[in-house]
Amino acid sequence: MVRTMAQKKKFIFEIEKAKESTNGRPSMGPVYRSVLTKDGFPLPVQGMDCCWDVFRMSVEKYPGNPMLGRREIVNLKPGKYVWLTYKEVYDIVMKVGASIRSCGVEQGGRCGIYGANCPEWIMSMESNSTEPLQACNAHGLYCIPLYDTLGAGAVEFILCHAEISIAFVEETKIPEVLKTFPNTTEFLKTIVSFGKVSPEQKEEVEKFGLAIYAWDEFLQLGDNKQFDLPMKKKTDICTIMYTSGTTGDPKGVMISNDSIITLIAGVKRLLENVNEELNEKDVYLSYLPLAHIFDRVTEELFISHGASIGFWRGDVKLLIEDIGELKPTIFCAVPRVLERIYSGLTEKISSGGFLKQSLFKIAYSCKLHNMRKGRKHVEAAPIADKIVFSKVVKQGLGGNVRLIISGAAPLATHVEAFLRVVSCAHVLQGYGLTESCAGTFISLPNELAMLGTVGPPVPNVDACLESVPEMEYDALSTTPRGEICIRGNTLFSGYYKREDLTKEVMVDGWFHTGDIGEWQPDGSMKIIDRKKNIFKLSQGEYVAVENLENIYGLVSYIDSIWIYGSSFESFLIAIVNPNKQAIERWAEENGITGEFNSICENPKAKEPILGELAKIAKEKKLKGFEFIKGVHLDPVPFDIERDLLTPTYKKKRPQLLKYYQVSSSLMSSTTCTEVQSKQFDPGEAPISGEELCP
Repeated sequence: MVRTMAQKKKFIFEIEKAKESTNGRPSMGPVYRSVLTKDGFPLPVQGMDCCWDVFRMSVEKYPGNPMLGRREIVNLKPGKYVWLTYKEVYDIVMKVGASIRSCGVEQGGRCGIYGANCPEWIMSMESNSTEPLQACNAHGLYCIPLYDTLGAGAVEFILCHAEISIAFVEETKIPEVLKTFPNTTEFLKTIVSFGKVSPEQKEEVEKFGLAIYAWDEFLQLGDNKQFDLPMKKKTDICTIMYTSGTTGDPKGVMISNDSIITLIAGVKRLLENVNEELNEKDVYLSYLPLAHIFDRVTEELFISHGASIGFWRGDVKLLIEDIGELKPTIFCAVPRVLERIYSGLTEKISSGGFLKQSLFKIAYSCKLHNMRKGRKHVEAAPIADKIVFSKVVKQGLGGNVRLIISGAAPLATHVEAFLRVVSCAHVLQGYGLTESCAGTFISLPNELAMLGTVGPPVPNVDACLESVPEMEYDALSTTPRGEICIRGNTLFSGYYKREDLTKEVMVDGWFHTGDIGEWQPDGSMKIIDRKKNIFKLSQGEYVAVENLENIYGLVSYIDSIWIYGSSFESFLIAIVNPNKQAIERWAEENGITGEFNSICENPKAKEPILGELAKIAKEKKLKGFEFIKGVHLDPVPFDIERDLLTPTYKKKRPQLLKYYQVSSSLMSSTTCTEVQSKQFDPGEAPISGEELCP
């Protein structure tokens, strides 16, 4: 019998009834759409049939608008941003396209891009995203972005798998490409450096019969040459985006023109309906990987409005400085960046003295209270915004930010709540995958009840939940939980050369995301687990590890946590990246001296963390086998450099297991520090997640 939620969903409406389990398929909950689609899905702008049209139409409408900018370096010091207009970029794009065609690359050819964000990316890439080249869009080429963070192994795989014939490469990444020789030279025939080429590199490349050009040299290839732009269709593939994956080889996600322009239309309707529509005066900072779908579609969206895109200098330590100079109006981020901003702000506040701390806490409590009562964030505490928060946060983000969007991974609830209150901007958490062209769900402005959720579906997809019986998730229960499934034109066209993998995730038109969601009463979605991240302990109990990491991640003593268990043990253990401020404060209170790294090596430092983990486990009513019995403290955050995270900051579990089995004695049960009967009382932290978000 189908069971439905009694409370009416405010932001979605039902278009199809739930289905009971049949023919071995799990039951599926009702199918929902955004309330913004009552009159049908939004349609792209007339005449916008492909990604090239997005750029072309903006050039026609906003030829003199600043489009791409980078900081001018004067006497080795960064200065102001200097800009290329839409028309100037267009002229360069046409040169790039002619040069590519001069190398013998025709429509349907494969063009690779390998490097960090820079204007050449967009100009050589497709229409307006930061990853496929504009020239690729213009001439109907497949743009194949390569992650700046990928090693030679993955680069070699993608170059061969996609049969890339021409590759644009950041100057510092050329050695990585050369390492793939001779395995990739069957397909790769031309390399273009975004900078210079050394004589040694030129000699090495030519030895294998390939051509290599410096950027300025390459642009001259197309001088005085004319090539007709081929006809392009909505269904044409414009990019193959390889997902980094947590296991195995990368998968090539084929994305069509239709997917991107459909998403642009949906996001446009969404922003218009919440009075936050983009305009030609908006400014975006490009620092997320251009080879990632999140940044790609964001830049497409900005270009479609004639807005401006400024590039960072490529150093995370200088990111805040670049933000201060550019003064973006929209700030897109992955949780790791926002968590660093949060940590920096809380540390600054807690070191500001008793009076400043007290003033901040009063202002915070007042604004949060009013926002919970339903007031818009600009009306909740205008005096506090002006006197306290604008100085603490807003100016730190340049002073003009009105939208902060988090994606690619879950954002900790206490960080989201903190930023919603103090940033003087709307903080929205979104959800999507490369396969869904990034945009699937996004929370809405001035809806504090959506805290910890990814909001309702964007207005161009259908969404439903499918039951996962083995994990006891029921899509038909009064609190519907199950695997998130998506349907719509934003979906990918399949995995390149992997029809078998495509059939695994595409069933009857539905894309199965592998993520476990829970519908909220208002129609927003909460991500609670990952379907494949489940393992069995020796006593036969199944553990949904991502759900536990989300719970334990609320502890203010830790910045990040990876939980491990196996069928040979009856308990869970964890690797913890401790919060530096909290641990150092604990050490000072307990008479323990030394630097952060040495404190983490002290066995006593595990006690407060185990105590707090046990405390929250009891609060959340976790089962006994879900309690963490041992921890290892790593002062170095999980990072991409050690291959522990994907470029979108998802945990690579097999790699984490391999690394910590070698690097620590954690996996030996005899070394686990058991929780003692005496529970640790950490006292009151000056600014903790629990205090700010009770």
